[in-house]
Amino acid sequence: MSRSGYSEDCDGRELTMWRGAVNSAITGRRGQAFLREMLAAMDAMPVKRLIAHDLVKDGEVCAIGSVAVARGVDVSDLDPENSEGIAEHMGIADAMVREIAFINDNDHETPEQRFQRVYLWVKEQIKPASG
Repeated sequence: MSRSGYSEDCDGRELTMWRGAVNSAITGRRGQAFLREMLAAMDAMPVKRLIAHDLVKDGEVCAIGSVAVARGVDVSDLDPENSEGIAEHMGIADAMVREIAFINDNDHETPEQRFQRVYLWVKEQIKPASG
């Protein structure tokens, strides 16, 4: 199991409810603001690489870690597998933290490939600002 906490055991109604929570977290005002902040943080990264399984390690970051660094927030005391603690610290829903961790933590690619894939995913999730 990854730090997202996702497993093969979730199906049926439970899965439908979870996907609804993820969708609400991502498309809501707070989630959209965080995604825009994440896109800006990733754009500002001098080296376009994302790590897996940690927020910040040896000067490198995962997607959520990029926002923490851009904010100047110390996340060194956070357990990268404690999605609820990360959610509280970053001001987003636990479902969103878990989804971003799931998207971020693919082990079968380079950090540069991970950056490109996650960056495109973030862009796809951002809805046009309404009038």
